[in-house]
Amino acid sequence: MKPKMCRYCYKPIRDRDELVTASNWFRIRPYHYRCFQEVEQDTKTIVGTWTPINGPAGLVTMILMLALALWMYSTNTLGVIGDIIGLLAFYPVLLRVASFVFIESKLPKYVENKKYQ
Repeated sequence: MKPKMCRYCYKPIRDRDELVTASNWFRIRPYHYRCFQEVEQDTKTIVGTWTPINGPAGLVTMILMLALALWMYSTNTLGVIGDIIGLLAFYPVLLRVASFVFIESKLPKYVENKKYQ
C-alpha cells in the first residue's frame, strides 16, 4: 500500500495524529498539520481557501448539515426548495465520509516512537 503524501511538502504522512484533510471546490487533499498552517497563511483570497474536514469544526459542521438534510428530506418544509436545500446540506457529509474512507482509514491511529524529520 502506497503511503499518503502531504500535498504541501510531499513527505509521507505516518499516522492520523499528524493528518489534516482539507477541501476546496470538490477536492480533498491530505496535509501534515504544520503544512496546513502554511497553506492557510499562503492563501490570499477567500475563493482559494482550504477548509479542514477532519477537525472539531468539520465534525460539528457535518453533524449540523446531516441534521438539516434529514429534516428537509423527511418533512415537507419549503416544498421543492427544501429538498434542494437538503441536497446542498448533504455535501459536507459526503466530503467527511469520502475523507474517512479514502484517506483516514488507510492510516494507523498513532505510531509510537516516530522519528521527526
